[in-house]
Amino acid sequence: MKAVRRFTVRAVLPESLGSVGVLAANLRWSWHKPTRDLFRDIDPDVWRQLGHDPVGLLGEVAPERLAELGNDQSFVDRANALAHDLHTYLTEPRWYQSLHDAPASIAYFSPEYGIAAALPQYSGGLGILAGDHLKSASDLGVPLVAIGLYYRAGYFRQAIGNDGWQRETYPVSDPDGLPMKLLRAADGSPELVSLALPAGRVVHARVWILSVGRVTQLLLDTDIHDNADDLRGVTDRLYGGGGEHRLLQELLLGIGGVRAIKAFSRLTGAPLPEVYHTNEGHAGFLGLERIAGLIAEGLSFAEALRVIRAATVFTTHTPVPAGIDRFPMEYIDRYFGTDLLPGVTVDDIKSLGHEAGDDTIFNMAHMGLRLAQRANGVSQLHGEVSRGMFGELWPGMDTEEVPITSVTNGVHAATWTDVRMQALAERVFGSSDTTTVNWADGALTDGDLWEVRGAMRAKLVRDARDRAIASFQEENPGSPVPSWMNNLLDPNALTIGFARRVPTYKRLTLMLSNPERLKTILTNTERPVQFVIAGKSHPADDAGKALIQKLVQFSQDYDVRERIVFLPNYDMAMARHLYPGTDVWLNNPLRPLEACGTSGMKAALNGSLNLSILDGWWNEYFDGDNGWAIPTADAAGDDAQRDALEAEALYDLIEHQVAATFYELDGNGLPGKWLAKIRHTLATLSPELSADRMVKEYVNRLYLPAAKAGREFSDKDFQNARQLAGWVANITANW
Repeated sequence: MKAVRRFTVRAVLPESLGSVGVLAANLRWSWHKPTRDLFRDIDPDVWRQLGHDPVGLLGEVAPERLAELGNDQSFVDRANALAHDLHTYLTEPRWYQSLHDAPASIAYFSPEYGIAAALPQYSGGLGILAGDHLKSASDLGVPLVAIGLYYRAGYFRQAIGNDGWQRETYPVSDPDGLPMKLLRAADGSPELVSLALPAGRVVHARVWILSVGRVTQLLLDTDIHDNADDLRGVTDRLYGGGGEHRLLQELLLGIGGVRAIKAFSRLTGAPLPEVYHTNEGHAGFLGLERIAGLIAEGLSFAEALRVIRAATVFTTHTPVPAGIDRFPMEYIDRYFGTDLLPGVTVDDIKSLGHEAGDDTIFNMAHMGLRLAQRANGVSQLHGEVSRGMFGELWPGMDTEEVPITSVTNGVHAATWTDVRMQALAERVFGSSDTTTVNWADGALTDGDLWEVRGAMRAKLVRDARDRAIASFQEENPGSPVPSWMNNLLDPNALTIGFARRVPTYKRLTLMLSNPERLKTILTNTERPVQFVIAGKSHPADDAGKALIQKLVQFSQDYDVRERIVFLPNYDMAMARHLYPGTDVWLNNPLRPLEACGTSGMKAALNGSLNLSILDGWWNEYFDGDNGWAIPTADAAGDDAQRDALEAEALYDLIEHQVAATFYELDGNGLPGKWLAKIRHTLATLSPELSADRMVKEYVNRLYLPAAKAGREFSDKDFQNARQLAGWVANITANW
């Protein structure tokens, strides 16, 4: 599908509104409510229409309105105060600055980032996790420099046809409409990063700079006139191509990313990173570029490998081999048999990426693990799975001794906690930080808690109706909207949410295993249940699209169409209402194929209860009082039998435990037992599920030891690295 191009006009602000421009230029607004409120008040309608995009807002609002605000001293004072608060936030010492001997800079590489809905550079959990990592790093003062690619079309926009089949379009964003600027050389021209390619070709990339609070983000972009037409499209779409197109993206991310960091440091004086964190295998080539740099300083390949391994952290996010990027070894011969990495031989590269047991395949995760001294999965269970999955890289070692640890993911509370919950915490406890207040305190009444939960559910119902009606109008232009859509969902009914990517292992349609049983649950007059569902299938995954179609067609049944809805185009904007508005968050993957799964975490921060297979994060945090565990039928004869057994367990839980508890009222007319579960969830999970906890773990357990090891291997002209490389060579030759 051809991309749809969108352009944004940059506003010229009155001099008195200079602070407004400063606030729009830093993505802290994406999680700082007072700043978002300021932009909203400029023009509430445009703010809503543009999906809370400050730069777009300033380009759309009438000059007369800007002039009016520039003469409004109370508004100017408010903007100036917020700009001063931002300056303080960016410069004051925070948690990280209290640490001893901590590195002055840490590089973080990821193929995607979910920071704000206005910056669609993410597809799912990996990108959202990366965005939350940057935000919490900023809040804690961790000096990250984050590297990624600028995808002109980002990920696709999803529409659902009347037949239930997913369609994709690719809206093209305009850099002028985003809060970023170019890295420029001393003469003012855009600084370019260049990579040598086969047949004497070269791909160039400019470097965009974004400010994510205190974190600097660098995004590489090949859509420039310096490139041939085909090479301009290297950064066209996130996960938009396979084969050599994907390889080119990953070469640019890893090798080009390291070169971009060096250029940024040279031009701005920023310190070079001491630690490099590779978020999944997509950026693994960064280690090869660092090795090439050390070879240029006089080290051998083996010596340079010891140096860069010491200061590299690798995080794996997949528990299944099919989720790993692999390339034919012939690609490696072709792309590295050039001047791309001077001093590094093709054989040396193959030795790092060859797949155990198959020398014809280059495995990006295997390379990432061989290049990193420290590696982790993203939940305790995923760590166990990863030690078994990658154990072949450490032959002869017992599985439990494989050196892959785990750091369970977390979510950025200020981003994902609804403003109503924040306001409740502020009013009752005097702080809007929902991860630190004591939710078990008796100062919080059941009535207040239930009122807020009801308000969030009602907001979700309104948003779901609006989205469903807009989707109908898009598919049926000119046709009247069916009257029943105005009654879609009940703001007082038990609401279950399910939203995620739609690969088959996540089992979007497990709930449809027995359609009649599900209908009975949905249409129960005394204990009604309703589902709000969303998710995107990869454009090339017809099996996933078929699951969406099956669910959409079921939701159109006359008997249940007001009780179950599939919302198209799942993104951060939708998620802000979906997570808080659901009473229960459902997750039913095939265990143990969910590495972590953070959507249920975001729901829990808002007082939603989880109903999940014991997989990912839920396996370690379920305690019997914060939700329900769906039993797994591991001993089933085949997948169909397993699905049937687990679906029946799901139906039983919803009917006899979840709905029964939700609708059981106490003497005050409130669901006391349900509210007790909410209090327990908020009190016990809010601190644990916070990305602040996650980032602190990365710092203390991985970044600081990596920095120390990196220094030990670099000191005294790399003496320790040279000695270790020599010892390994001697043992290998003479064992």
